[in-house]
Amino acid sequence: MAYYYWILSFHVMSFLSWMAMLFYLPRLFVYHREHASKADFVEVVKIQEYKLYKYIGLPAMWATLLSGGLMIYLNLGLFQTGGWLHAKLLFASFLIAYSFSLESIRKKIAINPEYKSGKFFRFYNEVPTLLMIVIVIMVVIKPF
Repeated sequence: MAYYYWILSFHVMSFLSWMAMLFYLPRLFVYHREHASKADFVEVVKIQEYKLYKYIGLPAMWATLLSGGLMIYLNLGLFQTGGWLHAKLLFASFLIAYSFSLESIRKKIAINPEYKSGKFFRFYNEVPTLLMIVIVIMVVIKPF
């Protein structure tokens, strides 16, 4: 337990890095889609999308999951503190699914720059915000 707060700190930093990718990648999809006719621009955005997902988002997601799993392993009593942890894990699983969906979209839009609309991606960009709000409330407020 001596290292628990160090692991927690790493978990929070990893989560912040992961969320940065989840917030920004759909915005890049908006630019990609709305400037599909500008081939040079689209090529730059495709590189940014790839690097953001593969080099920042994916490692940060795995770091978040591994550090979170380690914290649970070190303190199994957390499961007996109420339903907040179960809710957090449920919404975290939605965030994981969302993250993988971004990779699927990234591959599709790389092949077809007119995949979906800018409006769709603007809406899709709000999903991680809503999930993050619930996750943070579960962890800080512990409403149940």
